[in-house]
Amino acid sequence: MTKTNAHIDNWGVESRDKTNADIEHWDVESAEFWEQKGKRIASRNLWISIPSLLMGFAVWLMWGMITTQMKNLGFAFSIEQLFTLSAIAGLSGATLRIPASFMIKIAGGRNTVFLTTALLMIPAAGTGFALMNPDTPFIVFQALALLSGIGGGNFACSMSNISSFYPKSKQGYGLGMNAGLGNFGVTTMQVLIPLVMTVGIFGALAGDPLQLQSPSGTLIGRIEAGTDTWIQNAGFIWLVFLIPLAFAGWFGMNNLKVVTPNPGQPLSAFGKILGLYGVGIFASIAGIWALDLLSMWLALPLTIVLTLVLLRLIPGDIKPNIQAQFAIFSNKHTWSMTVLYILTFGSFIGFSAALPLSISVIFGNMMEVAADGTMTRVVNPDAPSALTWAWMGPFVGALIRPVGGWISDKVGGSIVTQIISVVMVGASVATGYVMMLAYNSTDPNAYFLAFLILFIVMFAASGIGNGSTFRSIGFIFDPQQKGPVLGWTSAVAAYGAFIAPRVMGQEIQAGTPEVAMYGFAVFYALCLVVNWWFYLRKNAYIKNP
Repeated sequence: MTKTNAHIDNWGVESRDKTNADIEHWDVESAEFWEQKGKRIASRNLWISIPSLLMGFAVWLMWGMITTQMKNLGFAFSIEQLFTLSAIAGLSGATLRIPASFMIKIAGGRNTVFLTTALLMIPAAGTGFALMNPDTPFIVFQALALLSGIGGGNFACSMSNISSFYPKSKQGYGLGMNAGLGNFGVTTMQVLIPLVMTVGIFGALAGDPLQLQSPSGTLIGRIEAGTDTWIQNAGFIWLVFLIPLAFAGWFGMNNLKVVTPNPGQPLSAFGKILGLYGVGIFASIAGIWALDLLSMWLALPLTIVLTLVLLRLIPGDIKPNIQAQFAIFSNKHTWSMTVLYILTFGSFIGFSAALPLSISVIFGNMMEVAADGTMTRVVNPDAPSALTWAWMGPFVGALIRPVGGWISDKVGGSIVTQIISVVMVGASVATGYVMMLAYNSTDPNAYFLAFLILFIVMFAASGIGNGSTFRSIGFIFDPQQKGPVLGWTSAVAAYGAFIAPRVMGQEIQAGTPEVAMYGFAVFYALCLVVNWWFYLRKNAYIKNP
């Protein structure tokens, strides 16, 4: 869309009546430019980006809450299948982040944020229609979970975009606000979905309710079996926000020509974006297929490699742009920061995806001792509802993330990362121990408070670490590499949304939930060593970035 009534001011930045125009001149490291023009434009783009990213998180991770309620409504799927839906969304969202990390350089920030936000309407509406009928085939839910990964992919392009709007001295703030408040999509989803399912807010358009077969809950309390529930609203509700946000992105955001010299006409840019996401969807499907044949620890690397190979094969003017950005893989700090971002964001997003159903399975049953001393698992009639409690951890993690960025701007990112790593090692071991006690107890409710507090501690530590690691990335890499590195590290870390539900689901089914948490603790200890070696020891490559 082109407007003709705007002019270019002395800085080469278009005037206010052309808020969505491409910007030719952008020098935020100049204090004068930043104060006179840059801050205002950056803030406008940031405050459209934040709710758009929030919706991406909500649609991506909605399956943790939806599957919990599907279980309560008696959908004819096994616990393993329900965990699989969250895992598919996690794998897809992570894989789509790899091509999404290149979108801003190729298609422009405004074009990318608009289209990727609009695309979320497909899985949101589709999920609503599928949930109207309990007999909907499982493959339909698998396809919708796959497409909801678009919301996960959007994080990479969103962060890459916002990083270009802020000077180095403000990276902690800009990235912390975008990611931290964007992460509130998890909490928003976990609070809003249980509430909207209690009322037929869309009337006849959303069909008839279903009746709970098991007790459920909301933020404000327990809901007994037999209550009418509009589970389809869990998908439809996001359309209320996505439609106006798509318009806001189109009319209020900008492409930066210094970042994207040739975004092309909007339709051309949209074609590039769809092509990149098409590669990610294909690789995700291949990854899901590979999981039936191979170990998860082989299938995931193969999915990543396949995605990168396919990106290198894309023809046309996209190819040289992608090849140029592949230079990040020759930088050792790309790999060290990838490991550290798995520690922080990977933990946050993985536990967000796995926690609701984990609460439902671990505390929804209890051990019963028979007269002969044998023990069997039976339904816990007073079980805490995941829909009432699961939001607390992600809420704390998202709330504290900007604080992590702010503290890191003051004292350095790596020292903050080191402190939270120690906390996460201890908390994950303690959580595993409590989960073991609860799973094998005749009164698991006695352990729920400790379980919840320990998870909140881990969410808080990972949230602070999200801010500190992003600050370090903004400090370490130059403007040309910073965006792709942010996208790449967030892509790999996002596989936590696949790994955590998969690992925790398998171990809970095996009766050994503590094994998953002990394994995470070993990884966190490894991250301590990586962070110290690269950034905190006496002769560190870059001291405390």
